[in-house]
Amino acid sequence: STIQKQRQELQLLIAELKDRDKELNDMVAVHQRRLLAWEDDRQKILTLAERCNLLNNELNKRNEIIKSLTKRLKFLESQRNESKATLENTQQKFKEPSQKVTDATVHCQALEEKNHSLHCSVLELSTRTGQLQAREQELLTMLKLKDEAILETTDHITEFTSKFKKLESALRAAKTEEFSLNKEKQDLKLRLKEQILETNKLKDDLCEKMKENNKQQEEIMHLKQENSCLRNELALIVENAKRKDQLLQFAKSKQARTDTELSSLRQV
Repeated sequence: STIQKQRQELQLLIAELKDRDKELNDMVAVHQRRLLAWEDDRQKILTLAERCNLLNNELNKRNEIIKSLTKRLKFLESQRNESKATLENTQQKFKEPSQKVTDATVHCQALEEKNHSLHCSVLELSTRTGQLQAREQELLTMLKLKDEAILETTDHITEFTSKFKKLESALRAAKTEEFSLNKEKQDLKLRLKEQILETNKLKDDLCEKMKENNKQQEEIMHLKQENSCLRNELALIVENAKRKDQLLQFAKSKQARTDTELSSLRQV
């Protein structure tokens, strides 16, 4: 009976050992599959790491391109500010000749008015000269008719002669002043023509500066659009990199679980 009991126990132990052997074989098969899966995941992780390095290099290149474009944009903005300052200076220079032309026009009008008044004065003096000449004839006639008033008439004639000479000298001075005013008027007209030519030249320079400014604004808009496209592409690349980082984290967590199971199997 003891031998039978020992045989039964041995049979039970053998059956239990077979079950344990089968479980170990199953665990080894599972472990092999997990090792294969882990190796596959490791290869995928290495591939993802290489792609991540490539994407990082491409990202650095794009960052360099963005930096260069930003520097160029700043340079173009500085050029635009310089062009704007030049435009303002040109406008200021344009205002100064316009003011000079206005002042010259006002001065010319004042000289014309003065010339007109002097011409009227000359006409008035001529009329008075004619009147004085008529008066002189009348006095001569009265002198012939009235011999008694010869001395008095002579005094009158002498007085009127001196007045006539004074009027003649005043007439000469008025003519001289009229000639100088006409000369000054011609000089002002010449200066006015020069100012108008200079004003037209400044207008042409202003148009050229405005055209150049418009070209620079168009180039700045094009660069801004290109910078926006690059920023959008960079955002997409960063988003893809984040997704790849998430996949890498998932693979790392899976590997950690696999390592834990492997360590537990080794302990078993």
